[in-house]
Amino acid sequence: MNQQRTEKVTIEEKRAGAEAVLRAEHVTKEFRTERKQIVHAVSDVDLTLLRGETLALVGESGCGKSTLARLLLHLIPVTDGRIYYGDTEITHMKEREFKHIRRHMQLVFQDPYASLNPRMTVRDIIAEPLDTYRLYQNKEERTEKVLELMRRTGVPEEFLMRYPHQFSGGQRQRIGIARAIALDPEILICDEPVSALDVSVQSQILNLLKKLKEEMHLTSLFIGHDLSVIDFIADRIAVMFLGRMCEIAPREELFRDPQHPYTRFLLDAIPHADPHLRDRKKQFLLGEVPSPIHPPEGCCFHTRCPYADERCKTERPEMRECGSGHFAACYRLS
Repeated sequence: MNQQRTEKVTIEEKRAGAEAVLRAEHVTKEFRTERKQIVHAVSDVDLTLLRGETLALVGESGCGKSTLARLLLHLIPVTDGRIYYGDTEITHMKEREFKHIRRHMQLVFQDPYASLNPRMTVRDIIAEPLDTYRLYQNKEERTEKVLELMRRTGVPEEFLMRYPHQFSGGQRQRIGIARAIALDPEILICDEPVSALDVSVQSQILNLLKKLKEEMHLTSLFIGHDLSVIDFIADRIAVMFLGRMCEIAPREELFRDPQHPYTRFLLDAIPHADPHLRDRKKQFLLGEVPSPIHPPEGCCFHTRCPYADERCKTERPEMRECGSGHFAACYRLS
C-alpha cells in the first residue's frame, strides 16, 4: 500500500510538471535508551520536496519533525528506508562523498542564541561555509562576499566585526540565515526558525525567507507548529503525529477541507479575533497521550480520536488520495 501511495504522488508530480528535489521513501528512525528501550522517532515516512516549493512540516513537539529533517540532511543515519537527492540515493553515502551534496542543502536553526559561536565575529560566522569549501581564498573577496550576504539579509555592514552577544534574537537569526545561504544552496531546511522570536520580529524573518526564496529560487522545508505562520509561508503542508504522516495537501486545500481528525484539531486550536466565534463549541483532544517507546497498535492517533472504532485499534491506515495532491491516513475516508 505504501508503494501505491508513492506511485500516486509521482503521478501527481508529473501531472503538475513538478520535479522532486529531495525524496524520502519508507524512512524509519529508532533510538535506544540507556535502558535498551526503543524510541520510534520516525516510522515509515514517505515525503517528497518539489522544486521551488515551500513544504511545511507541522505537528506537536516530539512528533519527529526535527529528527526527520536531520535524516534528510544526512546528520544522523536512518534505521530503515531510503533518501534521494534528485536521482542520487544518499541514504548510506559516506561523509566525504556527501560533503559535495551538503553544500546544496543548508539548515537554519531554531535557536538563534545557541546556533552562533560566541567567540566568532559576524564576518567569521558567515564566512565559515566558504572556508569549509575553500571558496574565496583572497581575503578581500571573502570579506566582500560576506558584506553582500549581510546586505541581502538586512544585517548592517558596520556590524561586521561584532560578536553574537551584541545582537538581538532577530538580528542573530538574520546572521544565521546569511550563513545558510552563503553557498547558494538549492534546498533550505528551516527548523522552527521563528519560534524563539517575538511576534513582531517573526514577521520580519518570514518576509526575509520569502524574499530569498524568490530571489535565489530556493526549495524549502519549513518545520513549525504555529499554523498561522505556516499559512503565511507554505505552499504544501505535511502533518505528523507520533512519527508518522497523517495528511499531506496543498495549503489552501488543507485549511479549507482537512481530512484527518488530528489536522482538524490543530486547525480548531488556532485562536480567532472574531468575537462572534467566542461562544463556538470546540472539541478538545482527550485520552492518553501515546509514548514513542510504546506506540499504540493500529492507528497511532486512535487513543485520542473521538471517531476511533475497533478497526482503528487493530489496523494501521495507509495514506490514501482524497483529492488532487491531497493524501490522508484515516479509515473515515472510506
